[in-house]
Amino acid sequence: MTQDIALDQDWVPSACTLPTAEQPLRVAEFDALFADAVQALERPDRTRLRLELAVSPEHAARAAELSARENGCCSFFAFTLTVADGGLALEVAVPPEQVEVLDALQARARMAAGTKRSA
Repeated sequence: MTQDIALDQDWVPSACTLPTAEQPLRVAEFDALFADAVQALERPDRTRLRLELAVSPEHAARAAELSARENGCCSFFAFTLTVADGGLALEVAVPPEQVEVLDALQARARMAAGTKRSA
């Protein structure tokens, strides 16, 4: 339980404008997406995280909708959803000063998804 609390604190940056009461709900939404859809994680560089998702219209819609809402309160995130060559991927990029937030996001995704592959 202590580990989850620490990750929650790292996950929500001070730049976030989402009301404090809504932040745990948003974290839970990301955790559910990670658990349901993430098949693999890659970290192409320190400011980018690539999540390979199970291909389905539902996962694509959830990822797009959640990314749009998250960008509304944490505008430093850049989300790119790609559907190509039979695959579905969500890439998350942050400026260098927000790398710790991306680190926490990667840790949550890895923990929630139990992914087999991470680079």
